Amino acid sequence: MRYIGPTTRINRRFKMGLFPITKAYERKPYLPGIHGAHLKRRVSDYSLGLCEKQKLRFMFGLSEAQFRLTFEKAKHARGITGEVFLRLLECRLDNIVYLMGFAKTRRAARQLVGHGHVCVNGHKVNISSYSCCPGDVISIGEKMASRQLATRALDESQGRNCPAWLTVQADGLKGTVDRLPIREEMVSEIDEQLIVEFYSR
Repeated sequence: MRYIGPTTRINRRFKMGLFPITKAYERKPYLPGIHGAHLKRRVSDYSLGLCEKQKLRFMFGLSEAQFRLTFEKAKHARGITGEVFLRLLECRLDNIVYLMGFAKTRRAARQLVGHGHVCVNGHKVNISSYSCCPGDVISIGEKMASRQLATRALDESQGRNCPAWLTVQADGLKGTVDRLPIREEMVSEIDEQLIVEFYSR
């Protein structure tokens, strides 16, 4: 099941902003619970791998089944498994909508896609896990409500830089996937090799 609970608790658990930072996190940037400020956890190889897996899963908002299925797909693809895995996650339609600035968060981007506000190459696509390819044109639908949602999100995300592998035309509310991302352009807070080792046990 996809996580829909309190986000600040997850940020505190992993000591990083997997979800938007709130004042509650700024006030208590330590582990959740009554002993969180003083709690010291034992760190094993298993817990390190589990922690990296959970961080990445929460970051992209996937259920355990979706996450594992994506990993299995990466494992059977050509290339370095960890890098291919990250690339599959980065090229999800909901993630690209978020990176282009049409949604404030990945969770909001998934909702935008699911409600039919997004088109790929001129055709409406409401599947968040749709895998985008180089040359795909991602655009916001023509309905006034769709364009208002995307315009508001663009205004709120002006401080966020769009990755070099994507091109955005803010005026036309559309963007293009120019190429696949390289490792340096993907999530830097994650050690994907630990996830590969975790699933290889």
